[in-house]
Formats: sequence, structure tokens, C-alpha cells
Amino acid sequence: MIYDCIIIGGGAAGFFTAINLARQRQDLNILILERGAQVLEKVRVSGGGRCNVTHAIFEPKPLTGRYPRGNKELLGPFHSFMSGDTMAWFDELGVALKIEEDGRIFPESDSSQTIIDCFLDQAKKLGIELSTKMPVAAVNKVDDTFQVETKTQTFSSASVVVATGSNAKMIRQLASNGLAVIPAVPSLFTFNIDDERITDLAGLATPANVRLFDTNNQQLSTGQYAIDQEGVDGPVLITHWGMSGPGILKLSAWAARELHACDYQFSIRVDWLPEYDRATFGDYLRSLKFDLAKQQVFKRSPFNIPKRLWQQLVLASTISEALKWADLSKVMLQKLEIQLREAQFKVRGKSTFKEEFVTAGGIDLKEIDFKTYQAKKINGLYLVGEILDIDAVTGGFNFQNAWTGGYIAAQALAQKL
Repeated sequence: MIYDCIIIGGGAAGFFTAINLARQRQDLNILILERGAQVLEKVRVSGGGRCNVTHAIFEPKPLTGRYPRGNKELLGPFHSFMSGDTMAWFDELGVALKIEEDGRIFPESDSSQTIIDCFLDQAKKLGIELSTKMPVAAVNKVDDTFQVETKTQTFSSASVVVATGSNAKMIRQLASNGLAVIPAVPSLFTFNIDDERITDLAGLATPANVRLFDTNNQQLSTGQYAIDQEGVDGPVLITHWGMSGPGILKLSAWAARELHACDYQFSIRVDWLPEYDRATFGDYLRSLKFDLAKQQVFKRSPFNIPKRLWQQLVLASTISEALKWADLSKVMLQKLEIQLREAQFKVRGKSTFKEEFVTAGGIDLKEIDFKTYQAKKINGLYLVGEILDIDAVTGGFNFQNAWTGGYIAAQALAQKL
């Protein structure tokens, strides 16, 4: 069983590599090995079953800012292939895409099956072989040929592309071949919080700014100055188990390693009114004592904040339902300011964000030549997608990493082979 290229992993990065290579070199024998019974399963469930293909950021530098790990290494590759190229690629194959208000890009069909059908159709037309239920046990290089061993067969190939995502067995296999590994930890997760202020508010979402603190109330450092000092802005969604939403998920990605190190026992401080100047907010709050003197504080919020959340924050400030603004003491106003601008919540654990499990970690990026995605130490071995220590925030960015790596690796293989 001799091939020109074997691709290990039948997901987004694997298929994209195979298709782009086959489109350039239809003379090559290409095989995709997938350990599961189905291919493209992560594509199927992504974006709530709609498949968030990429994001409408069309300049390389701003795009790299969405990657907590890999932002420096991706700058060069994004000059070769990024979100605009992805849209053009799918358009050429008849897949219509749309840009939503928040910048996320989906197929017009609102179905991930459209992307899956596109890939399977191309693979069939281009003669790419596909073998499922074929977990790889070992990859060894003998002279100039790779031996890819499964439980039932051994395949030979001039080149191998590893696109297995965060598969621990494959990472260990690559480590045994001399590649350095960054230990994997979860990224993109929600925070488990048990707090009476949010107990009955599941489903409520509002803009906020969130900062991280350890159990000693020291601000956690992620090594990113702006994020450490200013926190992360984004909508926060209150759930039955705590908090989620883009703001929380973004923070979980940037602080993935720090939160793993503290065993997911930490605190967050939430600013529910980030649009207001902190320096003058106390004065403004005190002015409401006179401007809204006869109004009951509990009944109506003077801010653009959900009513139910406002009421919980008012009660947490020791302000009873009957009190009017004129009745508020200096201490009550101070407590209300804290609840609005620095509400502290204890986090005790995490939950996976839907089915879209993402990890920080994988093959050390120093091992890769990002002009080709070939391993520096092993000629003919290429690594693309989440097998590398690259991960992103939500919004289509993890898929864009897969498309970019797959495209560049295919270009390099087309010339090399």
C-alpha cells in the first residue's frame, strides 16, 4: 500500500490539505486515514450545526490578534492565505457564504452539511482515497519512506501530513520521534459560579468587562499587558451553571494556562457598565440621589442594564426594595458602585463550551517551518491544524488556522513531490 501522501486525520485541516494538493497534482496517490467511523465531525457540530467557516477580518495583523497562541507565527502564513482567500475558495466551488453582523461567516444554507458535502464531493472527484475506522498506531521513517502502521495494515508514503487535532496518542507518537511538545490544557470553556446574584438569571446576556484574580485577590497575569490591566470586553451570558458568552470564552482562551495552573479556582471581577468612565462614575451615581430622589431604586435602572440583573445588584448592595434614591446612604452608594463596576464572583471549576472542545498545547511551534508547515527535524512530515500549539477565540478563527495550514502545506507538497 504505497502512496505519495498520507494524511492522518479526516477533519477540516486534513481534508483541506488533501483537496488542495490533489487539485494541483492529480497524478498523486493521496490517502486520508480517519480513526472514527465518520469524517468531519467537528465541522458538523461547529457553530451550532451551521459551521462558522471563518471571520470577516481581512488584514493579517488584526487577524493574528485573535490567537492567544500562534499569533506571531501565523502572520506570515496569513499573508499567503487568510479569510478573504477562504471565501474565494468556497465561492469557486459553488458554496455561497454570508457575513453576519458580528463578523462571523457561515454558509448561506446555515448548515454545516453544505461544507461537508463540498469536501466529500471534491475528494471523490479528485480520487482521494478515504479509510475510516483506521486509528494510526505508529509513524516511523525508514530511509526516505514513512511507514504508517494501523492495527490491520501498514501503509508506505513519501510524505505524511498529521491533522489529528489534539489527539493525545498522536502527540505522544510525534514526541517519540523527537518533536517537542507543549502539554495540552483546555481552552474556550465556561465558568462554574454558584452565586445568589445570578441564580435565577439564566439566559440573560449583557455587555461587560471581566478581569481575573487568584484566590488571594491578586490579578492573574496572562503575559498580555492589555488583557491583564484592562480585562476583556464582550457580552457575558449568565447560565444555569455560571457564566459564558464571548467575553468569558475570550478570557478563558487568553488565560488557559494560568487557569489550569490554579486548578480552575479563582475569582472574576465584572464591570457591568464598561462604557462609563470609572473616574467620574461615583460622582454620577451620587447625583442620581438628587435627580431621581423620589424614584424607588429597585424598580427601575437608570442604566442600560437588564432589569433583573439590576435588581439583584441593588439587593446585594443592602438596598431594600422600598428605598428611594433620596434614602440612600453614602455607604449604600459605595456598595452599589462596587456591585456595578467591580462585582466579584468566585469561580469553582469549568465546563466545556458546547461540543467545540479546543485545547491550548500540542507540538511546539519552534518545531515547524511556517513557510511550508514541515517539521524542521523530519523531512517530509507536515503538521496542520490543532495538532500544533495554536488556538483561537470563538468566531471562526480555529477553522481559519486549519484552512491556512492545509493550503500552505499542500502548496509545499505539490512542489516537493
